[in-house]
Amino acid sequence: MKNSFDDLTYTELVNKKEELHKKYLDLRMDKVLGHLDNPLALRNVRRGIARINTIIHEYALGIRENKQ
Repeated sequence: MKNSFDDLTYTELVNKKEELHKKYLDLRMDKVLGHLDNPLALRNVRRGIARINTIIHEYALGIRENKQ
């Protein structure tokens, strides 16, 4: 999963970030209710969001080029 975001375009990254954020909120709710099966899933989703934010920021700085 570490390198699976490198081949996505900017718009796909933004959509994936929103999807992961919704998943993270659902996992947090499950944790509060006590129904969370895998507590490490929270950390993995949070790190995935951070990776996507890093790549989006690289697009904003001009380090990465848009490959549409």
